[in-house]
Amino acid sequence: MKIAFLSPFFPYRGGIAQFSDSLYLSLRKTEDVKAFSFSRQYPKFLFPGTSQFTVETDKKQDFPVDRILDSINPFTFGKTAKRIIKYKPDLLLQPYWMPFFAPSMGWIAKKAQKAGIKVMSILHNVVPHEPRFGDMALTNFYLRHSDAYILLSESNKKELEELRPGAKYIIHSLPFHDHYTPRIPEKEAREKLNLPQDKKILIYFGFIRDYKGLDLLIDAMKYLDDSYLLMIVGEVYGEFTKYQEQIDRLGLGDRIVKYINYIPDTEMPTYFSAADVCVLTYRSATQSGIVGISYQFDVPVIVTDVGGFKELVEENKTALIVKHLDPVEISDAIKKYFAEGLKEKFIPNIAAVREKHSWDGLAKDVISFYNSL
Repeated sequence: MKIAFLSPFFPYRGGIAQFSDSLYLSLRKTEDVKAFSFSRQYPKFLFPGTSQFTVETDKKQDFPVDRILDSINPFTFGKTAKRIIKYKPDLLLQPYWMPFFAPSMGWIAKKAQKAGIKVMSILHNVVPHEPRFGDMALTNFYLRHSDAYILLSESNKKELEELRPGAKYIIHSLPFHDHYTPRIPEKEAREKLNLPQDKKILIYFGFIRDYKGLDLLIDAMKYLDDSYLLMIVGEVYGEFTKYQEQIDRLGLGDRIVKYINYIPDTEMPTYFSAADVCVLTYRSATQSGIVGISYQFDVPVIVTDVGGFKELVEENKTALIVKHLDPVEISDAIKKYFAEGLKEKFIPNIAAVREKHSWDGLAKDVISFYNSL
C-alpha cells in the first residue's frame, strides 16, 4: 500500500510534528510511505512563539521529507497536489488541527480525491480551542474533502457527527511519545535546577495558552502552604504579563518558579524528574501529548475533567481527575495526592497505560480502516 502523508514533520517543532514523525516511522515498517511537508508553515507575523523550528539538541528524525507546501502561497497548493498525485498513492493521510490550514490542505485533498485517491484525516481538533470568525466555514470546507476520519478522543465524535452526518470514522486514543532519554534521579534533577529537595514540586508543562488554564493552577496555589512549589515550564504563546500580575497579586513569587521558554528534548528529563506530579488544569481539551510525556518519566498526573483526558489516564490508578474548573477543588486534589502517598501507588501502574497507547497500534488501525473503506 502506498501512502502520501502530508503534515508538519521535523524540523518543525510542536505536538503535531512529533505526532506525525512517530506515526510515519510506524507506518513505514509495513507500507510504502512518502512524507510531504511545508516549506513555510506559518508566516512569522502570525506565529505566536519564538520559533517554528526545533533546536540543535532536539532529537533529529532521519527520513526524507518533501518540503513543498507554503500555507499562504496558492501557487504551491497545485504544485503539492501534482507531486502527491504523481506519487500514485492509494491513500492521502493528513492531520487537521486548526482552520488556518483548511484552504491549503483542503484544496489539496479535493484534487487528490478527483484523482481517485482516498483521503483520511486525523482530527486532532474538530472545533478549535480558541475560535475565531470564519472558523466553522473553513472547517466545513476542509471536512468535505475527506473520505474518512480518525478521531483521537471520544470528545470529538459529537462535533464531527454534527458537521458531517454519516461520516466514516474510527476512534484511537492518542499514542504516547516515547523518544526522550530516561529520567534521572530526583535529587540530581533538583540540584541542576537549584530547587529545594524538601518541597512537594508540581510541574505545569507545555505551550502556555489561555485555554490551558494556567490561571486556575496559580489560583489553586494560594490554598496550598509553602511546602508546595510550582514549576511553570514551557514557551508562552502571547504574553506572560497577566500571569505574572496574578502571581504578584497573590504573593506567590517565592513559591512559583518559571522556565518560560522552549524546552529542548534533551532537557525534558531534568524538569520531569524534579517533579512529584504534573498538573494540567485545562479549560478545554481534545487530548494532550503532555500526559504521555509525563508518563514516560513515571510522573503521575492531576487533570481537569475536560475533553479526552479520561481516555489517556486511569483514574485513581495513574491520575486524579478534578471534576470542576475550581481552584479550591484543584488544590484539594493536590493535597490528597500527597497526603495519601499516591505517587508511590500510581507509578507501578503507569507502564501498563503506556503499553496501551502505542504508535504501532495506531498504524495498524490506519491500515485496517483504509482496507474497510
